[in-house]
Amino acid sequence: MMLVTGANGSLGSATLAALRARGVAATGGSRTPDEGMRRLDFDDHTSLDLAGVSTLVLISAGYAEDDRVVGRHAAVLDAAVRDGVGHVVYTSLTTAGDHLGFAPAHRVTERLVRASGLPWTILRNGLYAELFGGLLMWADDGVESAFGDGALAAVAREDLAEAAAIVAADPAGHRGRVHDLVGTPITAGQVADRLGVPHRTIGLGEYRRRLLEETPGLLPFQPPMLASIATGIRHGFLDGTTPDLTDLLGRPARDPLTTAVAAASSTRPEARR
Repeated sequence: MMLVTGANGSLGSATLAALRARGVAATGGSRTPDEGMRRLDFDDHTSLDLAGVSTLVLISAGYAEDDRVVGRHAAVLDAAVRDGVGHVVYTSLTTAGDHLGFAPAHRVTERLVRASGLPWTILRNGLYAELFGGLLMWADDGVESAFGDGALAAVAREDLAEAAAIVAADPAGHRGRVHDLVGTPITAGQVADRLGVPHRTIGLGEYRRRLLEETPGLLPFQPPMLASIATGIRHGFLDGTTPDLTDLLGRPARDPLTTAVAAASSTRPEARR
């Protein structure tokens, strides 16, 4: 049996659905499980029961400070070793993202995966096209961002979920491999053109100020994380491409520009009324 962690999250639920669409017997794990799922709370080690799991798709539990994320992943991997899991597929961060503020937790977890002694595959996921579009800020009759003219090799979340399902369905064929799953480079200007509005670039200092002073609900670790994404895109660190995603999918990837435009449209002030 295959098990996908974080199964009530966006990537986890999509991966579980993609596995089931392929006819694979799979279940999900979550701290708030739906019917038929296992309760897996990474902060409650007594809940980490992976007995009978042949392949574990470990969706990164990245919604926290790095030490807590690494601790969660270490606990799950310890349980996987204890319970005899046959293969671990870990959703990591694209190679080009090494400089990003949230990269260390991913790279440490990759070390833990390799050191576990379990057969493994690492999926270095590119940043979501949905995130790119969602980070554009509406102002007057246009959008603003700190991305400048920089491009992001963005990926639709659904493609990453399908890629994870393909690997998990035949893990032996991907044992010991690292797949760098990035897409086609897109810019904020291109998104704005599709929306039919102008794009204006703001400085990184102004962006950080807005994150700290005008964006309610952010946790303390999130402003520096988002600022690192902005400067990475702005200065051309995240626009490189590889064929890994299309090779895995066996088809062209979904158009990330269309996905980003839809995400930006959903945050348009009149769309929220």
